[in-house]
Amino acid sequence: MIQSSNKLIIKKYRIMKTILTSIITFIFFANSYAQDISGNWAGQVQLGSDKKLEFIFYITKDGGNYTTVIDIPTNRVTGLKPKATTFTDNNLLVDGSNLGIKYEGVFDSTIQKFKGEFSEGQNKIPLNLEKLKGKLKTTKVNRPQEPNKPYPYHEEEVRFNNTEANVTLAGTFTKPKTETEHPVVILITGSGPQDRDQTFAGHKPFLVLADYLTRQGIAVLRYDDRGTSESTGNFSTATTEDFANDVVAAVNYLKTRDDVDIDNIGLIGHSEGGIIAPLATNKAKKDVSFIISLAGTGISGAEFSLWQATSMRGFPVPDEAAFENAIREGISIASADQDLSAIRAALKTHYNSTLVPILKPVVGSNEKIAGAIDNLINANTTPWVRYFYSYNPADEYAKIKKPVLSLNGSKDTQVPAKIHQEGIKKALEKAKNKKFQIIELDGLNHLFQEADTGKMDEYSKIDQTFSPKALEIISDWILKQTN
Repeated sequence: MIQSSNKLIIKKYRIMKTILTSIITFIFFANSYAQDISGNWAGQVQLGSDKKLEFIFYITKDGGNYTTVIDIPTNRVTGLKPKATTFTDNNLLVDGSNLGIKYEGVFDSTIQKFKGEFSEGQNKIPLNLEKLKGKLKTTKVNRPQEPNKPYPYHEEEVRFNNTEANVTLAGTFTKPKTETEHPVVILITGSGPQDRDQTFAGHKPFLVLADYLTRQGIAVLRYDDRGTSESTGNFSTATTEDFANDVVAAVNYLKTRDDVDIDNIGLIGHSEGGIIAPLATNKAKKDVSFIISLAGTGISGAEFSLWQATSMRGFPVPDEAAFENAIREGISIASADQDLSAIRAALKTHYNSTLVPILKPVVGSNEKIAGAIDNLINANTTPWVRYFYSYNPADEYAKIKKPVLSLNGSKDTQVPAKIHQEGIKKALEKAKNKKFQIIELDGLNHLFQEADTGKMDEYSKIDQTFSPKALEIISDWILKQTN
């Protein structure tokens, strides 16, 4: 009887062991499955009362490594390629430091979503991601100026190298169908990681500009910024000078082609591109024939940054003079020729003694203030910012005697026309340049749209991408220089 009971107990034990093994195996495979986050994840952020910003994260797995591609359909941004994606203990990190962006999220298994935050520089917005089961319904926009294929001109996908930086730049080259050598322009994008169309606020201004110029008989090369879309390299570690070197690489590439007039290679730069253009021109020496600055600055980066901090600040401060002095001294510290760790330490001491008393009534908690100070230090010590503080495009314009056209809109709230065009004008006069023209275009904003207010929140609401008047002025001026 005892023997029989023992056999029964053993049998039950074996049955239980088998069940437990099955449960453990099931849990293991279930967890393994849960850990695989491959797929398409989407999320939306409400911006104000009438606009949503849409994100799609395409996450794939190759072996044990994840990669992510990000689209922002609302702004018609596609193909952002962060440098690394990790998923550990339900924590997702999409490291886009090469692009100046980041996503951090925690997977909530109860609702099957990532709860997290999307960062661009020091700006952060909450963003939750849910796995897509079907297609995301995206916002439809009306952009009547964008061309439709087939185009009445040749279009070619091209690649060229900045060998010194070990960067391959991918772009689009368009030219008229006539079998002659054509004058050619290189389009230089503004600040931030930009694709070849300079897609921004739901518009593609460089696509519209390239299409218009090519139809007028002018060849155009436009390309993705380094580290963006199809171009290689690291955007986040690059400075304005690095971008100028990329432009020189573009010039050298055009010189290898037999379908362009290498004696008529010009540069068109928008916003930051407008300050890259004179630097690249001086680096390329005789190879650049003319420059067009679209909403480019004409004062030093330090002066411009101080203006932005005081004039475009989105919050009040109790003491304007004290705030301006704190920012001015912070810029001076950040741009000093010292070890980076010493600069960061000096900035922390400076901001804690000057900005904390000013921000306390606005921000509130000490924790939030500490976070704001850390973000400010990080933003002010990037390679790009430190170079920008010390760079003055007027110094480069003062060396240029080639034809220059400077266009700014009267309603540009980001780069006000008068002060910057005055800086460019004085520099060109110093160079004794007799071939420049400076035009302030009435009613146009920073993107050269016909605008009501000129404010940034208006860009995406305007159907027009690029003022026809501005397009005509640009084209006519180029043809005048090259005929």
